[in-house]
Amino acid sequence: MIKRIELVLLPEEAANEDQYKIKISTYLSCASDEISDFRLIKKSIDARSRQVKYRLFFDVAIGEKLPLPEGIERNYKNVSNSKPVHIIGFGPAGMFAALRLIELGYKPVVFERGKDVRSRRRDLAAINKQGFVNENSNYCYGEGGAGTYSDGKLYTRSGKRGNILRILHTFCDFGADNSILIEAHPHIGTNKLPQIVTSMREFIESCGGEIHFNSRLEELVIEDKKIKGLKIASVDNNNESTTIKSEAVLLATGHSARDIFKMLHQQHVLIEAKEFALGVRIEHPQTIIDSSQYHCDLRGDYLPPASYSLTTQAFDRGVYSFCMCPGGIIAPAATAPNELVVNGWSPSKRNNPYANSGMVVSVNLADYAPFKKIGPLAGLEFQAEVERNCFIAGGGNLVAPAQRVVDFCEGKSSKGIIETSYIPGVSNTQLGEVLPIEITQALRAGIREFGKKIKGYYSNEGVVVGTESRTSSPVRIPRNQETLMHVEIAGLFPCAEGAGYAGGIVSAAMDGEKCADAMHNFISL
Repeated sequence: MIKRIELVLLPEEAANEDQYKIKISTYLSCASDEISDFRLIKKSIDARSRQVKYRLFFDVAIGEKLPLPEGIERNYKNVSNSKPVHIIGFGPAGMFAALRLIELGYKPVVFERGKDVRSRRRDLAAINKQGFVNENSNYCYGEGGAGTYSDGKLYTRSGKRGNILRILHTFCDFGADNSILIEAHPHIGTNKLPQIVTSMREFIESCGGEIHFNSRLEELVIEDKKIKGLKIASVDNNNESTTIKSEAVLLATGHSARDIFKMLHQQHVLIEAKEFALGVRIEHPQTIIDSSQYHCDLRGDYLPPASYSLTTQAFDRGVYSFCMCPGGIIAPAATAPNELVVNGWSPSKRNNPYANSGMVVSVNLADYAPFKKIGPLAGLEFQAEVERNCFIAGGGNLVAPAQRVVDFCEGKSSKGIIETSYIPGVSNTQLGEVLPIEITQALRAGIREFGKKIKGYYSNEGVVVGTESRTSSPVRIPRNQETLMHVEIAGLFPCAEGAGYAGGIVSAAMDGEKCADAMHNFISL
């Protein structure tokens, strides 16, 4: 007999795993030795009342063993001499597509414009310390994509739980902690992701796959509306280009590959302007968030740093928190000189003193009107203009414009030195004079509203830092809903965030697998 049960425990009880079997037997009114097997399948915090509790869901077996979850096992092959299939981009979508292609018996050949994890670190140090942005190797480009150095949140709104578990189990196979399988909002941590990503790449290579770093897609070779090849530029060899024959290409270049969008437009490959969201990073002392969310002065040893998710409507626009990072830092995420973009991440322990989150406002197609002459690239240029304005307002070297929360909302200049976790530093700036007025007024109304929900949120202990602008791609690459191929170009498979079909590590990974299956269907016809 197998049962699924829920236990509601105090934080200190939930931390004592040795007592789980006893708690289960008490709940089921049976002897503990009658329980032949049990598995914790989900764990979440319930902070709705003043007494914070954990909700734990278990599968419990009596007189038999629990079966393994379906669809988790993978069947990898040696594909050294198999048919090559080409992938552009080695972020989550590209990595999981490569693994899936190996299962299907194909040799994945990946071209990534950035560097491997180890080499990439030097470029990130140059961004933080010198304000120098390498246009091919930064927080967005390189092995593992933006996700490698962007926290490793694995939460997704997708309802396909089986597919989600498959992705999570794969991360565990390559070194992630098994806790991601049960946490309601799983998280790996930026300090652990690089080694996991490296392990995945080394495994792909051991199966016969190829990953070529410093290799940027320069052009698609298209004949009669069909993919015939790729023109790849060598970043570390004076951009010398090579043309490679190909009949199927997975395009997984991420939401910040502006040159790819421009290349597609120049080649008359259909793309579309897409709505996205733009705003700021908002940062508070973690103690403020803990105190409000857990209804206590100190959270204690048995609760993690608290998070939040906030959403409202203001001036007919959505205003919401995005990529919330408890115990995290704000990081520079620009992909080219003279632009200012910020993002957030947390280490696995989430033990930094600040909590930060994107606080963004929906941008609609009407906002692109000043750039309508450039058609589907209008949203991209709207985004870029805001980033350039923020760079100028910060004074250069990736110093970010910043303001205290109440001062920003009231349009007042902040006084004194503003302290944040942002390493390149901040400049005391009137952000209302930098951001578009529609964004500013919606942010001000939204933050005031959120101050009613979280005590201390609307206070000058909080700081807003500009600009959070890479929430998603401002361009969509349209694809057929059934074949997942571009609607006009046979053999081109737009994938994940950069194409407008995912929003985070797990959803991108799932889309990578789906596109790999679709490529198999196309090639095998």
